[in-house]
Amino acid sequence: MIKTIAKITTDFDSKFGIPRQPGLIPAARGRIVFEPEFRNPDTVRGLEAFSHLWLIWGFSENVRDDWSATVRPPRLGGNKRLGVFATRSPFRPNPLGLSVVELLSVEPDTPEGPVITVAGVDMLNGTPIYDIKPYVAYTDAVSEAESGFAPEAPARKDVRADAALLGKLPEEKQEALLQVLALDPRPSYHDDPQRVYGFPFAGREVKFRVEGETVVLLEIE
Repeated sequence: MIKTIAKITTDFDSKFGIPRQPGLIPAARGRIVFEPEFRNPDTVRGLEAFSHLWLIWGFSENVRDDWSATVRPPRLGGNKRLGVFATRSPFRPNPLGLSVVELLSVEPDTPEGPVITVAGVDMLNGTPIYDIKPYVAYTDAVSEAESGFAPEAPARKDVRADAALLGKLPEEKQEALLQVLALDPRPSYHDDPQRVYGFPFAGREVKFRVEGETVVLLEIE
């Protein structure tokens, strides 16, 4: 039986806007707080010696009774089907996610128990964490690895954002939002320069549209 050992707090309150892979938005932070059963400082002893972590977590918003042998990866425009095990689709027989994140700090003894702060997250606010493992570079990094249909990181767009408008967010959240917008969170098959998109971020509603290779921030409500 798999147990939730912790939950992560992030600025992403909906699936729209979440980066599709970990590490794409280095400024996106997460705060991992353990469940009461696991709030023992000994569980994180020595963890601060590592720079990165593996997180095994659950696609808590994608739980379903059925599954499909093929899926449509957004990277391919949503039109081509590939085998579910040849993709990182959240719609899997077992809704498990795996992410490498940067370890920023370990607080072993807080009123909430041990708290871990990480960067480069790609998880919904409140996502259950099932396991945490240290990332070991000499075994986990494979320099000659091939990446199939995703050989390169996704292209980034320019972002046009008025400073006063961006100032509606706390300063420490602004860079993460700019990085989210630069990755163009729209479905890859959308191309309507007049359409306004919105998503919740850091407790606010963000609205934007895309004009060619530029993402225009319209409002932070």
